Amino acid sequence: MQSNVFSTNKTLNLRGRIMDLSKPKVMGILNITPDSFYDGGGFLSVDQAVTKCGEMLEEGAEMIDVGGYSTRPGAEDISEQEEFDRVIPVIEKIVQHFPETIISIDTFRSSVANLAVSAGACMVNDVSGGNLDGNMFPTVASLGVPYILMHSRGTPQTMASLTQYDNLLTDIAFDLSKKLNQLHSLGVKDIIIDPGFGFAKTIDQNFELLGNLGYFGILEKPLLIGLSRKSMIWKTLAINSKEALNGTTTLNTIALIKGASILRVHDVKDAVECVKLVSRTLQGQPNN
Repeated sequence: MQSNVFSTNKTLNLRGRIMDLSKPKVMGILNITPDSFYDGGGFLSVDQAVTKCGEMLEEGAEMIDVGGYSTRPGAEDISEQEEFDRVIPVIEKIVQHFPETIISIDTFRSSVANLAVSAGACMVNDVSGGNLDGNMFPTVASLGVPYILMHSRGTPQTMASLTQYDNLLTDIAFDLSKKLNQLHSLGVKDIIIDPGFGFAKTIDQNFELLGNLGYFGILEKPLLIGLSRKSMIWKTLAINSKEALNGTTTLNTIALIKGASILRVHDVKDAVECVKLVSRTLQGQPNN
């Protein structure tokens, strides 16, 4: 599995701005959707979304992930035009009000990624890992921006039925390694791995994945972990997503101890505090 093609990213080049990943970062989630599992419908207007962005930046988010297509299991499919209409005005307004913001576009469509980067995004977060759009890898290569490669199967409408693995960890790592080779062959330099919690994985598989997160060190790429308020937490605790903040913080702590470089979260302040405390514990000294 190991290859000299892979090299651990110590930094990300975000359209000329260099981000150091030696200390974990927090990515705030900004869903411009009516049906996302936790915050759907909360930020549908451009002004609502920009206000929320400002709040997350104030709380310490170092990246904002803007998405206009709900990827919860069973989510409704929408057209490219509708996705454009949701995310592009928001990105443009964020750039206008908070010009230093590092914006990630959460999409599996290369056309949306292309327009979003033109509007001011500087990273592409693809929940399909290139599976749903054959033009995504070449597009990211041509844009010259970092790419978040997530493991998933099928579509949001079908992924819940695609949870059969011969060996969960090796199957996921093998799939990701093949795609890493493809991306490197196209010249994509900065790649982040997301093992895809909740995407074509059962609750038991999600916990197996988290417990063995260090296994993915063989890919020698930074890890983005998205556990925020997911069903593996609230179903296990017999609560609901609105009550799952404590569980989220607990699992984020485990992820950081096991090597996560980026936490993708709804609750920025709590995640920032988690990073500070875990970093101080692991390093044995204060973080300035």
